[in-house]
Amino acid sequence: MALPSPSTPLYNHPLPALEAWLDEQGCYQDRSNPNVWRVTRSSWQAEIVMDVEDIRVRYIQDAYGGKEIQRAFPYSLSRQDVEDAIFTGP
Repeated sequence: MALPSPSTPLYNHPLPALEAWLDEQGCYQDRSNPNVWRVTRSSWQAEIVMDVEDIRVRYIQDAYGGKEIQRAFPYSLSRQDVEDAIFTGP
């Protein structure tokens, strides 16, 4: 599926496009809860939840003593802004 321009707000992306975008980022969808996605990088892991009002990310970091960091991003942000915020890590 072709994605809209990276400057397009997330609310203008059809759901299959958002799912394709998360897949391209190396995320995998939770089979029992399809609005939950997980991603693992070398220094962090995260759970991404596509909620009604926003996309929420919960980082799980062993490097910080197991501390969790949670953030929420409104769908009014561009895909590029959300991508930069989520996938650069905590």
